Amino acid sequence: MNNKKNPFAEQPISSDGTYFSLSDMYPKAYNKHETTPFTKIRIILANGAEFEAQWFLHNFARHCADNDIRRKIAEVRKSEQQQQKRISCLKPISETVLETTIGYEQLAVELTAVFARREANPYVKQALDFALLEDFDHLYRYADLLNLEHGIEAKKLVGGLTEIMPGRPTIAEHRFPWDDVKRKTDYGSANPLTRLDSSIIVAAEQQTMNYYMNQAGFYTSDLGRKLYAEIAMIEEQHVTQYESLMDPTTSWLECWLMHEYTECYLYYSLFMDETDPYVKSIWGRHYEIEVNHLHVAAQALKDYERKEAAEVIPDQVFPELISFEKSDNVSYIREVLKQSYLQGKGEDWVNVNELPSDAKFFDMQRIMISDVEKVPSHEVIEKHIKAEGKDYRFQTAPHPIKSLDDVKRDNVSVARKKETVVSK
Repeated sequence: MNNKKNPFAEQPISSDGTYFSLSDMYPKAYNKHETTPFTKIRIILANGAEFEAQWFLHNFARHCADNDIRRKIAEVRKSEQQQQKRISCLKPISETVLETTIGYEQLAVELTAVFARREANPYVKQALDFALLEDFDHLYRYADLLNLEHGIEAKKLVGGLTEIMPGRPTIAEHRFPWDDVKRKTDYGSANPLTRLDSSIIVAAEQQTMNYYMNQAGFYTSDLGRKLYAEIAMIEEQHVTQYESLMDPTTSWLECWLMHEYTECYLYYSLFMDETDPYVKSIWGRHYEIEVNHLHVAAQALKDYERKEAAEVIPDQVFPELISFEKSDNVSYIREVLKQSYLQGKGEDWVNVNELPSDAKFFDMQRIMISDVEKVPSHEVIEKHIKAEGKDYRFQTAPHPIKSLDDVKRDNVSVARKKETVVSK
């Protein structure tokens, strides 16, 4: 495969070739002790993309009166389902829910940083930077739970590639819903990367939201159940923010085409970035399948809307690919951490000190935070400090925010109360 690729110019495989036997659908799981963190997060990312494919195609079918289109959707959706099952079962049975969760949050941090660093639209970049700091904090909270309950150091799971320390404290992330609804992007004039990145980040965050929603009831401790439930609420806000950036004026068939193009781009990126030969072969096979799906969607667009694919996606050659292997995000994230004091205000973001006293943010804080000491994201840190004398973190240098550098105290004021946040 070449570095530059136009999936529209390729001869697709037959539709029959997009299906697996049940035995081929079940892969060989990776070794959780030997597989690299980036391979693990690529698997989580691809799984999220396939979940998104399912949800979108089912919703499309529910809003479509033409059974010919619905049959085409069903045909593609069955193939997408098989791909999702294949990817999902790459995770070994021995990997616990919480270990997988560390991978989810490492993915959220690294992927968002990759996208933010290359984003040409300053407004979209700000949205990415804003949510990045919250996922960064979630990684820290789950890492403390992992160490507290299982004695496992999350540093080993992230391979020392991603720092683990407070971001915008989770307790400060509970906002009024209006403040997560942002301005839409005009896809007609948007940079191709903006369109791709917004689609992928929605899929990734939506998968995380649903994972936590489901795991909240199955986790094996009360503290863990409460922490998953709390952070699931924040992931809901992230999905709200990111989906509001997307262009809602596109038709269902145009959206379908963009979904398939995005999956082609994603699988090709994963293939080019992958270091595990077995997993790499899966990405290559799935790319071929998605090229078939792309051509099906393009033909449907032409047949039913009399529109060529190039009218929707003018720049069909893939832009810059996603690479975790080439991304060193530590310095970038440290710089973004200086924005920890930002809060949402309507369609924008402002320093918490600039929020009026009657802002909806403070109302929501009063409703949800009736007792600070009973907030799960705070409680898990306090319990770790009580048990070990300090919180669990992995830092390469002091925290950029002085108020968040104390390993013996969980800060519950940053971005939540009007006060000066001091950078070092």
